Amino acid sequence: MRPAQTIALISLSSLLVSHRVAADSLWKDSISRPMLADKRACSVGDLLTVVVQENNSATKDKSTKTSKSAGMDASIASFLYSPAASGLLSKAGQMPALKYNSKNEFDGGGAINNSESIVARIGVRVIDVLPNRNLVIEGSRETAFSGEQQTIVLRGVVRPEDINSANSVYSYSIVDASIKFVSKGALSDSQQKGWFTRVWDKLSPF
Repeated sequence: MRPAQTIALISLSSLLVSHRVAADSLWKDSISRPMLADKRACSVGDLLTVVVQENNSATKDKSTKTSKSAGMDASIASFLYSPAASGLLSKAGQMPALKYNSKNEFDGGGAINNSESIVARIGVRVIDVLPNRNLVIEGSRETAFSGEQQTIVLRGVVRPEDINSANSVYSYSIVDASIKFVSKGALSDSQQKGWFTRVWDKLSPF
């Protein structure tokens, strides 16, 4: 091979190497995780399942009873002189007298017995990561059946340690939890008082 051809071949090879085009990869270091990595939510945008298990009950029984009785019977037999000898402070031969009886009783009581049980599963999204790595979550779920519509809205803060290997967390582990169940439909409306009755209950002094 001639020296001129050798030099041209070397120059062409160097040009191809310096202008090599990198192939695009489906792997993104910023968002991709290794196949064996932890799949639990840890950053903004990750999804998480909340298992709502709320069993609340409250029982209270209170009784109050009071009783008070008072009485007085007093009279003046004589004042300086007997009623027969003097008419001072007397009337029809009788001196002033006072007699009264008072009685007051109160008996009151009250009882409270409330019980509530809620079981549901809601998918939420991590909307913020606090400086201590706690996750701020938010999500909603809407279902409709037989003319009834129910919306569940959940917000709160979760510790990464409380998230299990299935990427779910129980509602009682959520801090500052806000769980709202809103129902709409003919059945829900029939269980509520009419607007006039509600206004009357507010204004009635009885």
